[in-house]
Amino acid sequence: MSSAPRVVTVGETMALMHSSTIGSLAHLPSVDLAIGGAESNLAIGLRRLGVPTAWVSRVGADPLGARVVREIRAEGVEVHCPTDPQRPTGLMIKSHPTGSTTRVDYYRSGSAASALTPADLPEHLIEQAEILHVSGITPLLSTSAHATVVTAVRRAAAAGVRVSLDVNHRSRLGSRDDLAHLLTEVLEQVDLLIGGPEELALLTPDLDGSAPAPLLEALARPGRQVVAKLGPDGAAALADGQLHQAAGHAVDVVDTVGAGDAFVAGYLSALLEGLDIPARLARANACGALACTVPGDWEGAARLHEVEALLLGTAADPVSR
Repeated sequence: MSSAPRVVTVGETMALMHSSTIGSLAHLPSVDLAIGGAESNLAIGLRRLGVPTAWVSRVGADPLGARVVREIRAEGVEVHCPTDPQRPTGLMIKSHPTGSTTRVDYYRSGSAASALTPADLPEHLIEQAEILHVSGITPLLSTSAHATVVTAVRRAAAAGVRVSLDVNHRSRLGSRDDLAHLLTEVLEQVDLLIGGPEELALLTPDLDGSAPAPLLEALARPGRQVVAKLGPDGAAALADGQLHQAAGHAVDVVDTVGAGDAFVAGYLSALLEGLDIPARLARANACGALACTVPGDWEGAARLHEVEALLLGTAADPVSR
C-alpha cells in the first residue's frame, strides 16, 4: 500500500506534441507525442525523490486524456483526475525553430482542466498533506480554475498545511497585471513563494527584477521563505531575515523546459527532509540542472542518487559498459 501523499498539487497536464529535429513546424514532417504540465512535472519530480505526492486535475474522455493519466500514474503519483465528456484534453506543441530557441504553443482554451471547480478537490486530501503546491498557471485558465486554487489554498491554510506557490507566469494565458491581481487572493497564505526575478517582480510593481535581493526582501513575511530561480546562476532564498545564495551547475543543456519544476521538486523534497536552506538550494539547483540534460518536460526528473552524484562530483562515466 502506498503512503499517504505528503504533497498535493493542482493543475492542468496536457498532451504534448514535440518536434525531434530543429526547424519550423511549418516544414517538419512529423512530431512525437508525450505529456507535460507544470504541476504534474513537479509531482513526478517529487515522487522520484521519494516523496509521496498527489495530483488533482481533469482530462477529456479521449485517448490523450487516458495517456496523461496513465503516464503520471505510472510514475507512482496518486492521481485524482475525473474525465470530462464535454471538453477535450488540452494540447501543447513544442518545437525548436533554431538550435538555440524553443517555441511552445498552447491549445488549451475550453479544455477539461480549464473547467476545474472547487468540487474537483477531494475531501480531506489537502488537509492530510504537509504541503499544498500551486502555480500561477491554473488561476489564468478560467474563473472556475482560479476559484479552485483559492479554495485549495484556504483549505490548506485552515488545516495548518504549508502552501507553496510557484509564480510560473505564462504570458500567453494572461498579462502580468492579470496574474498579479488573481494571486492577491492567496498571497498572504503562501509559506513558500518561488519564481524567477521577473515573475517575482510582477508581485512587487515598484521593483524591476534586475536584482534578486530587493525582491526577496519586499516579498518576505514572518514564517515565509522566498526563493528566486536564477537559471544558470543558481538561486537565492530569504528566510527569517537571512539571505542565502547558491551557485548553479555547468551542464550540457539539451532542453530547459521543465527545469524550473524540477528545481521546485528538489527544494520541496529537501524541505520535507528537514534540510537547511543552503542544502535545499543545492538540491534544487542540482535537480534543475539535471533536468536540462534530457529532452522532455519531466523525463529528466532526477533520482536522489543522481542528485547526490552531481553534488559530490562523482557522476558516472558517460559511457555505461
